[in-house]
Amino acid sequence: MLDELDRGLIHALHVDGRAPFSRIADVLGVSTQTVARRYRRLRAESGLRVVGLADRDRSGQTQWIVRITTTPAAAQALAHSVARRPETSWVKLTSGGTEIFAIVHAPHAAQPLVLHDVSRRGDISAVSAHYLLQTYLGGPTAWRGRLRALSDEQQRQLREPDPSPRHEPVPPPEGEGPALSPADHALVDALRHDGRAGYAELAAATGWSQATVARRLADLRARGAVFLDVDVDAAAFGVTTQALLWMSVPPAHLDRVATALAGHDELAVVVATTGPTNLLAQAMCSDPADLHRYLVHRLGALEQIRALETTPVLRTLKAAGHLSAPVRAPR
Repeated sequence: MLDELDRGLIHALHVDGRAPFSRIADVLGVSTQTVARRYRRLRAESGLRVVGLADRDRSGQTQWIVRITTTPAAAQALAHSVARRPETSWVKLTSGGTEIFAIVHAPHAAQPLVLHDVSRRGDISAVSAHYLLQTYLGGPTAWRGRLRALSDEQQRQLREPDPSPRHEPVPPPEGEGPALSPADHALVDALRHDGRAGYAELAAATGWSQATVARRLADLRARGAVFLDVDVDAAAFGVTTQALLWMSVPPAHLDRVATALAGHDELAVVVATTGPTNLLAQAMCSDPADLHRYLVHRLGALEQIRALETTPVLRTLKAAGHLSAPVRAPR
């Protein structure tokens, strides 16, 4: 389990994933060496890492919610195969180990390639794919269970502007408008490996100079086109029971119900989708009894939820970033 300093470090990275360890150390009241040592340990023991992601509306891509049902014998290998694909994120084994859940990123108006590939397998019994339409909780908004360590003043200190001289923002190439340019996508791809990557590494990935990378990344973050997320094992926070909640809500009530669910501390994700179940949430609970209490007393109080399917998450094979990231010296 995490101690107070571990939780403070993780909370600090949620506030600013690229904050120097020296700045985090000042806020936490410890040495820079202590923060670096804790970061290395959390990376090794709890899978902690910072990843950079593009805002869904600026990425030029559509996100699909994909469910694949297969045989118990094939599920593990297929899930790992899906997780290795660069266009997937949040790959999970659910429902007794026979169902694979994934978010798949594809260009607008294009079918995800993974659907074409899995459709040719004889051990697949069902596949469904639906658009992710709206995010009410998740993405730039982290699960509140990770955000209880720092005071408002500590968070303010981490958000203070960089005192270094300001530069004019680097605009996207002509004709790109608000969407990300090809070089921006290369930048985001590098950040998905390591959101704390140095400017030299990011410059090599984009072909820009280090100064241009620094200015462009600062501008993209300021506009909300790119944000930083934190991957860490939920079990470190005492979460032993996770579940996906597939809900059906009349369209007239969808926005109100989703907004209410986004305020529930038990949920880490709330999104609207197409399909017969048009609202999806991820519950994070301490044990099955805790999940039962949440379903009965909190979800049960929302009469507009017409149908509910609960699928336990057995294992998360891939989170927001790329499947693996090289371990580098902490900064």
